[in-house]
Amino acid sequence: MSKSNISFLLALLILLSCQTPEEVHKIPVYAWMGGPGESTDEELIIKFSDLKEKGLDGLMYNGGQDPATYKRVGKLVKDAGMEFHAWIPTMVQKKTPEIQAEWYGVNGKGESALDKPAYVDYYTFLCPNHQGVYDFLAGMYTAVAEVEEVDGIHLDYIRFPDVILAKGLWEKYGLVMDREYPEYDYCYGTKCVADFKALTGIDITTVDDPSQVESWKQFRYDLITQMVNRLSDQIHKTGKTVTAAVFPGPNSIAKKIVRQEWDKWNIDAFYPMHYNDFYLEDPEWISEVTKEGIEATEGRVPLYSGLFICPEPEKREVEKDPENHGLLPEEMGIAIRASMENGANGICLFTPDRMTDSHWKAFKEAVHYVYEVRK
Repeated sequence: MSKSNISFLLALLILLSCQTPEEVHKIPVYAWMGGPGESTDEELIIKFSDLKEKGLDGLMYNGGQDPATYKRVGKLVKDAGMEFHAWIPTMVQKKTPEIQAEWYGVNGKGESALDKPAYVDYYTFLCPNHQGVYDFLAGMYTAVAEVEEVDGIHLDYIRFPDVILAKGLWEKYGLVMDREYPEYDYCYGTKCVADFKALTGIDITTVDDPSQVESWKQFRYDLITQMVNRLSDQIHKTGKTVTAAVFPGPNSIAKKIVRQEWDKWNIDAFYPMHYNDFYLEDPEWISEVTKEGIEATEGRVPLYSGLFICPEPEKREVEKDPENHGLLPEEMGIAIRASMENGANGICLFTPDRMTDSHWKAFKEAVHYVYEVRK
């Protein structure tokens, strides 16, 4: 071995010996976050620098649809040393002059999501079977993707409304969703009904129980898949990545309740929302849905396990609203281990603002561990 090689190896050993374990290894960590609201640049710089120091590698940032917002915030995030992805809802859109009323989804009772949205007022879902919907979304996403500071577009609500809510939400909405009910089942607009009949010969409006027609389910899976893949092709032309927040599965949950057959999507990474409390499961359940997602996609692109954080751990036992439940500090390590040992490439937090000091302490211990994927 030459003297120069020996000198290099000695220098490398000295460098490694000076590093802490945290500097030697850390799993990739992202987070969903919204803003900027009334925050000043100085306030944002402090926040982003703190998140970077705590161990975050990138943000999925929801700042509306104005490219100028993403340019401003993106620069600050990038200066802090993190990736910056624009997190913008897809099929859920409020009415604007650009969006025609007939582009909204129609349920099995003939009601428009614009006039009578399911569950909550903001569930104004568009129908993916309209060229105008694609044109609107493609134009909006392209304008944001062309912002230099944006690393990628993160799709959300890229689905139909929940035909069956996650079981942990039934009590909140006063429902027992033991089957598919027409008021939550989409899309029965004129174009969808006609296109499906032309494809299969079936008039779905005359079928007693549409939930038993597998080709009708597949028709709607395909509508979402086609929308995603068309948008992905368009966004990729800007040189930016495309990722998506999806429901767990895809087969066990996502396909069944929101028509997402996401293993067929041509995107760059998946962020399944492994929110165990919503499904009345403990954190170990994250193991099985992570493994399912990896197997379904055959590991062809990264998968980041989405973790839902409890904002007030001391109140979780008495908190009625499941959307204020989530992982306790002592469950952070379990959830992260369950994700990583089953093939996840990293994790994504919902949201860092919900993390307490105890969460961050448990998080720090868990993200610097070297995990081995279970066989």
